[in-house]
Amino acid sequence: MAKSYVKFEVSNDVVSKTYEALQLAKQTGTVRKGANEVTKSVERGLASFVVIAGDVEPEEVVIHLPSLCEQKKIPYSYVPSKADLGKSIGMNVPCTALAVENAGTAANAIKDITSKITGTSAPSSAPKHEEKPKEAKPKVQKEHDKKIEEKKEEDSSEE
Repeated sequence: MAKSYVKFEVSNDVVSKTYEALQLAKQTGTVRKGANEVTKSVERGLASFVVIAGDVEPEEVVIHLPSLCEQKKIPYSYVPSKADLGKSIGMNVPCTALAVENAGTAANAIKDITSKITGTSAPSSAPKHEEKPKEAKPKVQKEHDKKIEEKKEEDSSEE
């Protein structure tokens, strides 16, 4: 029976490519393991790709992840087995979800995977870590800075 949190089907080709990409990301990048770590990574905007196992019991453990990923515009995919998901990154225990924070050499593979699932998954690309726009200094602060600069120029010209 399909789980309620699985919002779309993923082909076997995409699943196998996902496992390969995760293996590469684990070797050359940064991967967070487990529902709690994935949730934190997504909420903080650090995740660039999320993979959720399709056989998690109870469902409540990962049921929030698809909607959270969509809200944060982070691409995500599913794999059928939590045991295989754990094995793909060298763990001897099952893993409910993974978040790729730094893809390393797997970046192109992950980009290919996300482009294949774009037709079925709402988020189409991972957000880049954007710099916050610099806040404009208040007018008083600008005038203060200008006076300090003028004073420095006066002091240097007196010498």
